[in-house]
Amino acid sequence: MKKYQRIAVLKGGWSAEREVSLDSGAAVAVALKKGGYDIVEIDVGRDLAERLAETKPDAVFNALHGQWGEDGCVQGMLEVIGVPYTHSGVLASSLAMDKQRAKAVFDRAGIPSPSGRIVSRAEAASGRVMDAPYVIKPNDQGSSVGVFIVRDGDNRPPSELMSAKWDLGEEVLVEKYIPGRELTVSVMGDHALCVTEIVSQSNFYDYEAKYAIGGSKHVLPADLPEDITVRALEYALNAHKAIGCRGLSRADFRYDSREGSNGLYCLEVNTQPGMTSTSLAPEQAAYLGISFEELVIWLTEDASCQR
Repeated sequence: MKKYQRIAVLKGGWSAEREVSLDSGAAVAVALKKGGYDIVEIDVGRDLAERLAETKPDAVFNALHGQWGEDGCVQGMLEVIGVPYTHSGVLASSLAMDKQRAKAVFDRAGIPSPSGRIVSRAEAASGRVMDAPYVIKPNDQGSSVGVFIVRDGDNRPPSELMSAKWDLGEEVLVEKYIPGRELTVSVMGDHALCVTEIVSQSNFYDYEAKYAIGGSKHVLPADLPEDITVRALEYALNAHKAIGCRGLSRADFRYDSREGSNGLYCLEVNTQPGMTSTSLAPEQAAYLGISFEELVIWLTEDASCQR
């Protein structure tokens, strides 16, 4: 018995992750139609409240990624108008999107993360702000948008930081670069699924590696020492709970095997992971016998307000 029947799938928007969101939303809509739901697909603009008033959905499947759609803003609007929605609520969404504040939460929960601090874009562009190698990234973006590595021997910071086209905020997070392996763990409800290793052609999981054809491959389950697998699952679930996530989340890690059991670092928690059938979280669900359609329906039926 379905709790909801008419579902609005929110996708697109105007963040730097618009194209990824369009793919997620399209895949979700297909799965929900197969599941027998009445679907309205909405390419989100600033008239979203009016569009929802016109279409009158029972619930919203939020397939937006990035600013506005993933940072608590659209969640707050849905709370005000009383439409149940998927994934995390206002506080968890905004907290997870603010990487530096999320790192403070990780620290209190005993989850290691790379040391770092917030600096102005101008300061990061003017010279070395910490010992190399280190990473420069926007504090409130996803999909590795605007991420740079400053390595030993680099003559100057990335010139893109002061480009007139830069629209990723005036503050950036600089943090210690952790060499080693890229890992990720999805959490569904109160259960950590499994560990995937991401092997990218560029040795860093940037935007191109994530979304270009052949840019990376997913090793599932990751071939890791048992204690690291157990620790990654534990850290992901604890991060999900500490941030206050609901529904589905995904925690990203770097693992430096030279440090042994102390070499696992949590980079961030994604409150709305990619939602195509080949995205990381659905892949992990499928590995455990949960089909993409089943995952999407579970998320939909989990929708609520006051999350």
